[in-house]
Amino acid sequence: MRAAVRRFLAAHNIVDSADTVAVACSGGADSLALAAATVHCAGRLGLAVHGLVVDHQLQPGSAVVAQTAAETLRRLGCTATRVLQTTVDGPGGPEAAARRARYAALREAAPAGVLVLLGHTLDDQAETVLLGLGRGSGPRSVAGMRELDPPWGRPFLGMRRAVTATACAALGLAPWADPHNADPRFQRVRLRTEVLPLLEEVLAGGVAQALARTAGQLQEDLDVLDGQACGLLAAARLGPHSDPGSDVADLDVAVLAQAPAALRRRVLRRWLLDAGVAELTDAHLRAADDLIGRWSGQGALRLPGALELVRAQGRLHVSG
Repeated sequence: MRAAVRRFLAAHNIVDSADTVAVACSGGADSLALAAATVHCAGRLGLAVHGLVVDHQLQPGSAVVAQTAAETLRRLGCTATRVLQTTVDGPGGPEAAARRARYAALREAAPAGVLVLLGHTLDDQAETVLLGLGRGSGPRSVAGMRELDPPWGRPFLGMRRAVTATACAALGLAPWADPHNADPRFQRVRLRTEVLPLLEEVLAGGVAQALARTAGQLQEDLDVLDGQACGLLAAARLGPHSDPGSDVADLDVAVLAQAPAALRRRVLRRWLLDAGVAELTDAHLRAADDLIGRWSGQGALRLPGALELVRAQGRLHVSG
């Protein structure tokens, strides 16, 4: 664990660019192990470690669990520790809602510019890849989680979950066993306890590692394509439309039409997100690309957030 944290801090020049890191801790084995390893390494590198504990308030006694985790972080040597209470609500089911609430609370609580380390392991990565495959979410989803995705850092993405449990036992730490992690109502629990074990049996082992390896390969490909898309977006930008309520540059259809559709959709995704269009789907992007690659005079495309994408006079424009 300590080697993984040292490698992560060195690989991403964390010590040269910051004097503090934060660790998100639920009290479970993965995040406790990460906190212990980070405090150990940081002390030798002159880094301060802040502990952040999120209380989702989803279960009776959650406040006690959070306070216990915070006390453990203090004993381990975190220089500052906070418990963050959050409310879980909104669309997408309890798993998605809890994830949104957790990330929002951590993002708000972390000091400006401070990297927040998360205890995701190789097993979590494998589950994420399977979820992306099952949902048909495209390569960006199947590529899973990145080791460094500011403000988030994941030093344990190459480590199996069993190692963190063994490490906690060796350190005399008593992790909290979240009942939700054994509840079959949740998709990740069934992937973890039913789907992945079956795949391991049928494919004679190594499935989790193979899925994580696939994620890494896709991330490399995406980095190349995203770089190309960034250049194409810059080349296609025009001045703002005459619409006085818009400050988003229009796009030149002629420039985009020369590029492959897969690259155009990446450009459209980035541009539409910057324009304030939320919850974009593959269907939205393909319909938007039809305004370039399959243009036949069609009308405006309705997008989430009461926005419209319009093609006129060789330009693409977002209006609200």
